[in-house]
Amino acid sequence: MGAFTVLIVDDERTLARSIQLFLAEQGYEAEVAEDGETALALLEKLRPDFVFLDVRLPKADGLELLRKIKAFDPNVYVVVMTAYGSVEGAVQAMKQGAFDYLKKPVDLNELKILLDRAREDLKLRQELSYYRQRERTASFEDLIGQCPAMRRVFEQIDRLAALEEAPPVLITGETGTGKGMVARVLHYRSRRSQGPFIEVDCTALPATLVEAELFGYEKGAFTDAKESKMGLFEAADGGTLFLDEVGDLDLSLQGKLLKVIEERTVRRVGSVRSRKVDVWIVAATNKNLEAECARGTFRKELYFRLAVLTIHLPPLRERGEDILLLAHHFLEKFGAKYGKRITGLSDRAAWLLTHYPWPGNVRELKHVIERAVFWSPGGTIEPEHLGLSLALESRDLKAGGPSSQVPGWPPEGLSLPEIEKQMIEQALAATRGNCVKAAQLLGISRDTLRYRMKKFNISRSHFRVRREAGAVPHGQEKAVRQ
Repeated sequence: MGAFTVLIVDDERTLARSIQLFLAEQGYEAEVAEDGETALALLEKLRPDFVFLDVRLPKADGLELLRKIKAFDPNVYVVVMTAYGSVEGAVQAMKQGAFDYLKKPVDLNELKILLDRAREDLKLRQELSYYRQRERTASFEDLIGQCPAMRRVFEQIDRLAALEEAPPVLITGETGTGKGMVARVLHYRSRRSQGPFIEVDCTALPATLVEAELFGYEKGAFTDAKESKMGLFEAADGGTLFLDEVGDLDLSLQGKLLKVIEERTVRRVGSVRSRKVDVWIVAATNKNLEAECARGTFRKELYFRLAVLTIHLPPLRERGEDILLLAHHFLEKFGAKYGKRITGLSDRAAWLLTHYPWPGNVRELKHVIERAVFWSPGGTIEPEHLGLSLALESRDLKAGGPSSQVPGWPPEGLSLPEIEKQMIEQALAATRGNCVKAAQLLGISRDTLRYRMKKFNISRSHFRVRREAGAVPHGQEKAVRQ
């Protein structure tokens, strides 16, 4: 963001000019309007962050002008200035949306203190707004992201949910990436949203009970079958059946599942009659089903039927800036749940979150943030609240070239942006300017790496030239030797 802009609305030229010069010395861009009409024109042109408004203007009612300013931009900070200041007048101005007020003659030191307070408030508001605007919830809480891989997921959800008759869908990804959430979103955004959503955890059911649970059974079909029972396929009729961890199904049941998909009928255990069912099959797995097929533990025919339409969820460690996006979302969510006023993450806590490998993915992040919010006294979340054991210094990441260790903890006095820039330069030096390998080394996507290189004005050609000259950027010799 560039310099903050300020609009000064006052017909006293000397005072307005002195405030303008003072603000310029403080690094602000300030413009002056001597009447209400000019103020409204400049308001539209400048889109200022702050407005200093004299409530006594020629041919204008200051409070009415205040209302117009807030109607144009509800987020602008308006500070009322008046030589006729009173408690009643200040209260009225605050009710109309003023941030605060100053009495004339204006004390510039007091003005600076007030402006610093407004800036801090603006910073917190913009941070919250930034993460809220970037959220893509797909009509469901916690399924958010902005990285290219997640954008593809959202596009796939939109296209699949819009189909009149959707074939089976296979959702792949590591444990904790949100496969169940995607399945629910697919259901509730499809034409079947008014029908049942039945979830089956294929790993939780004993092998001897899976068939009876899925297909149902007739009275007397086995010893404990004292009465007939509808199976989950029938229960999901008109809706969606979500088979979580379908790769763990027994081979014999895989064949029966294939038959249901192809014939759209089910036969209860102990019955000779088939029943028609209208069910959308959505399956999920954390396994490589192609490899399972090669090993003979998963039926190829079933895999081919399920994998026609596949959605792959990336692991959290590959989602770059989504980590902090999700963290802020969970901070807000659990802050409200536990009645804590959480203002954000410290630089060290943010660094820790973005460099932890997240083996449990989004589910683990969610639990970590909930625990941090619960145990924190409020305010800023610090590393000690997170309870993470970060062993990055022992994690040897290889990208097809020289290996490099990620620093275990940033040196004192370095800000988060400085640490990020340093790590990117180390990765580029270690991989001799190869962006693909550098991204792998850092555990982020290539798009995220390019974005951050542009942000920090880092050119990979610099590292290539250095390489050819037999040198590396200052301070990076160790990274290359590793």
